[in-house]
Amino acid sequence: MKEYKVGIVGATGYGGVELIRLLANHPHFHVYAVYSSSQDGMELAEVYPHLSNTVYTLQDINPKNMAGELDLVFTATPSGVSSKLVPQLIEEGIKVVDLSGDFRLKTEALYEKWYKKPAAAEAFLQQSVYGLSEWFADEVESSTFVANPGCYPTATLLGLAPLVSKQMVKSNSIIIDAKSGISGAGRGLSQMAHYAEINENMKIYKVNQHQHIPEIESILEKWDEEIGHVTFSTHLVPMTRGIMSTIYAELSEESSVQELHQLYVDTYQNSPFVRVRKAGEFPSTKEVSASNYCDIGIAFDERTKRVTIVSVIDNLVKGAAGQAIQNANIMMGFEQQTGIGLLPVFP
Repeated sequence: MKEYKVGIVGATGYGGVELIRLLANHPHFHVYAVYSSSQDGMELAEVYPHLSNTVYTLQDINPKNMAGELDLVFTATPSGVSSKLVPQLIEEGIKVVDLSGDFRLKTEALYEKWYKKPAAAEAFLQQSVYGLSEWFADEVESSTFVANPGCYPTATLLGLAPLVSKQMVKSNSIIIDAKSGISGAGRGLSQMAHYAEINENMKIYKVNQHQHIPEIESILEKWDEEIGHVTFSTHLVPMTRGIMSTIYAELSEESSVQELHQLYVDTYQNSPFVRVRKAGEFPSTKEVSASNYCDIGIAFDERTKRVTIVSVIDNLVKGAAGQAIQNANIMMGFEQQTGIGLLPVFP
């Protein structure tokens, strides 16, 4: 079978280097070139010594040159960078999976309100396909440009989708309490990520202002136009990898934990990367570490008629690089698990 040449833009960030790790196991995608505008000319092993057995020289970004060399590009760049670069790649005819947030929202006004940056042209916002693989595989398969979901939205939407897609949740009742490991803040130095600030500490941030709020709401509205707004809080916790999204919602109809559990089992029975726990069991972040799995547990309180959903992922894999490869597999006609079926690392 044909080998596809892929490029990684933003290879020196955590998402980019995770792409390199995972693609080393892929039978059909060959990492042909890696790009970094800030460290052009350096050997990748100088930036990441754990990759000392690889031979990659970081290159500057030139879309015209890339068009003649590559079949697919992963852009793992910060928001505000992809919005300028990706349209050039698309116009050169390159297939793109973008890991930034620049193409997840469908209007310029909505993006600029939440990201506080200039948006890409609305034509490109409309062209992108939202790559929540388990729910939009058909659209991804026929696309050439995928907007990879954010880490918090991935865990949250996979947790909520079985209920919301059946219109079983009361409007404006969803509360999301999400916690992330510190790698979610990126590799750049910041006070928030400083060891003395995060060690033995937990921080809430961007209360009611997180840019993933409109992303979550816009996808929920695809399944239920009456779902309304969500309350969403995010926290940094002193671990390297992982996201736990604990979700509370009021149901619009009578149910039981047995019925709800069966709904989740039935919904995800053909989704290789979603593992629904037995009724009454709940996952932890360590149990999906370094893997592309999303583990989900569910409870129902008969007194309050509220459902509690616990959804965990590795923020760098299912929340970024792993799902990006999953989407690329779908785009290129491979099985979703190809190259990313690794079991979690434990302990």
